[in-house]
Amino acid sequence: MAKSIIARCEAKGLRLTEQRRVIARVLEESDDHPDVEELYARACVVDPKISLATVYRTVRLFEEAGILEKHEFGDGRARYEDAERAHHDHLIDLNTGEVIEFCDPEIEALQEKIAARLGYKLKGHRMELFGVPVKPRKKG
Repeated sequence: MAKSIIARCEAKGLRLTEQRRVIARVLEESDDHPDVEELYARACVVDPKISLATVYRTVRLFEEAGILEKHEFGDGRARYEDAERAHHDHLIDLNTGEVIEFCDPEIEALQEKIAARLGYKLKGHRMELFGVPVKPRKKG
């Protein structure tokens, strides 16, 4: 199992104030792709004294340390997720902004094949698809 965000921060020698620990826990508990404003709202539930500036600085610190991954999904907001989550790609619903995670073995194999054909060994990739539903999606 991957180390916690806090454990990875400590391993990298990052100074962790109690507020940074709160932000790290909030990020770990997120199963979506929150932006800084959403992280701030969630962190304030735990510690109402956290400032928006603290959340911005902490997110930037975690991103620079390779703990968080930043995504731009075309809605003008930077969103974040744990950089050590299992690999997946994203489909963004242009009507609602919903981000749907998926992993498809055929796509993964095709990307490897394309890289090899061009003379490369694939070390990673990021794929974001943007679309609108053909028919309403069923939740659950």
